[in-house]
Amino acid sequence: MRDMGSASDLPEHIGGYAVERELGAGGMGTVYLARSRGGRPVAVKVARPELAADPHFRERFRAEVAAARKVGGFHTAPVVDADPEAAAPWLATAYVPGPTLSGLLAEQGPMDEDRLRLLGAALAEALQAVHACGLVHRDLKPGNIIMAEDGPRVLDFGIARAVESTRLTSTGAAFGTPGFLAPEQAQGAEVDGGADVFALGAVLVAAAGGSAFGAGTPMALMYRSVHEPADLSTVPQGLRPVVAACLAKDPADRPTPAKLLDLFVPGSTPYTPTVAVPAEASDPAPARPGTAPAPYTPTAAVPTEAPGPASVPSLPSGPSRRRTLSLGLVLAAVIAALVGGTYLLMQKDDHQNPPSAAASGPSGNPSATETPSTRAPAPSTPPAATGDSTEGKVTVVVSTKERSAWLSAKASDGGSLFDGVLQAGQTRTFTDGEQISLVLGDAEAFRLVVNGKPIQETYEPGQVERLTFTPSEWNS
Repeated sequence: MRDMGSASDLPEHIGGYAVERELGAGGMGTVYLARSRGGRPVAVKVARPELAADPHFRERFRAEVAAARKVGGFHTAPVVDADPEAAAPWLATAYVPGPTLSGLLAEQGPMDEDRLRLLGAALAEALQAVHACGLVHRDLKPGNIIMAEDGPRVLDFGIARAVESTRLTSTGAAFGTPGFLAPEQAQGAEVDGGADVFALGAVLVAAAGGSAFGAGTPMALMYRSVHEPADLSTVPQGLRPVVAACLAKDPADRPTPAKLLDLFVPGSTPYTPTVAVPAEASDPAPARPGTAPAPYTPTAAVPTEAPGPASVPSLPSGPSRRRTLSLGLVLAAVIAALVGGTYLLMQKDDHQNPPSAAASGPSGNPSATETPSTRAPAPSTPPAATGDSTEGKVTVVVSTKERSAWLSAKASDGGSLFDGVLQAGQTRTFTDGEQISLVLGDAEAFRLVVNGKPIQETYEPGQVERLTFTPSEWNS
C-alpha cells in the first residue's frame, strides 16, 4: 500500500479492494470508493495514523465492527468487510450513490414540511436498526446522510462509538460534531440512544434551512446546546412540537425512534408484519397438493393483490363472475377491517400516553429555565491540596490565558465540578480519588497542571478537547 498521508497519492488496494478515488475525509480518517474483485462498489474508510497507533482504539474498533455487522434495515449502509488488525484499520460498507444531505440542501435549498416528515421517519427507522444492535451513532449530521434514490441512508454507525471512546481527539470530531451534539455529549457524560434523537432534531432544523444552535466556534455551539433553547424559527409550525421534543435537554424527555414514527407519519396504516400478509400469501400453495413449489418471486408475493390472481381462473365468465368477484372484494374489505380493528385495540394502550412534545409549551420550544438540566450548576472548586499528600488522588489545576473559554469538569461519579465559562486569568482546581474528566471548549486558551506536572500540548485556536486523568497515570 502506498503512502495514505498524501491526498494526491491514492493507495492502489485496501485489503482486496481496488481503490478508484477519494470520497472524503472526516474525524476517523479517509473514505475511498473501491471495487471488489467481482466489480461491486464499496466505500472503505481507513483510520487516521494516530488512531491506528492507539491500542485502546483497536480494541474498541474490533468490538464495534462485530456489532455493526448485525445492523440491517432499509436506511443504513451495511458493513461488508473490515480488518481491525491492519496497519491502518479499515471498514468497508456497501457503496450508496447519491449526494449527502448537506450537499442536497446546498443545491436545492430547504425542505418543505412533507419532505421533512419523510426524512424524519426514514432517520427514525435507521436509528431503530442501529439501537436494536446495542449501538449509538453519536455523530448523526447532514454530512453522514446519503440521499439515495430509494431514500436516505445513514453512514458511519459502525465506528462512531469506537472513535468517541478514544482519548485522541481533534477539533471535537472524535466524539461528535458541535451543533448536533446532545448536552450530555458536550459535557462528556455517558450517552445512549437519546443522543441520536437529539441529533435527529438538529438535522431536521438544518434541513428546514436553519441552525438549531446558530453559528460560531465549536465552544459556542456546545455551550448553547447545553444552556440555551434551540432556534426552531425555520421549522414548519406543524413539526415544531416534534422537533422541540427531540431537542429536549433531558434525554428522558425525548421520544424514542418508535414514537417518532407515529409523530412524523400519524395518518399511516398500522404496521402488521406477521398477521395478514403471511396467511394470505400462503393460502394458494396448499390448494394444489402434489405439485412442485413455485420459484421464489418476492416481487409477486408481497403485494396485497397477490392472492387475487390465484382465484381468478376458477371464476365463471360473464355476469356471475363479476358478482362473485364483487362479493370477494366485499368479504376481503370486511376481513381487513376486522384485523385492523383488532390490531388498533391491541395497540390502544401504547397511544394513551403521547410523547412529551406538548409539554414544551404552546410554541414547541423547550424552556431552558423550566428544565433543571439546563441550569448551570453552582461552581464547585475543591480546595487545592496544600500540604496534603496527593498519593492515590489526581489533582488538576485549570487556568485560562488571555481569553475566556468554556470548561466542563466532572468527578469520577459523574457529578459536575464546574460547567460554564472560565474568565480570562481565572483558575480552578479539581481533585478526585479516581478520575477527573474535562471538556475544553477552546483547548488553546487553557493551561493544565496535573499533580504538579504541566501539560505541554499545542492546540489550534477553537479546538475542542476531551481529556481524562486518573491517579494511576499521574502518581509516579
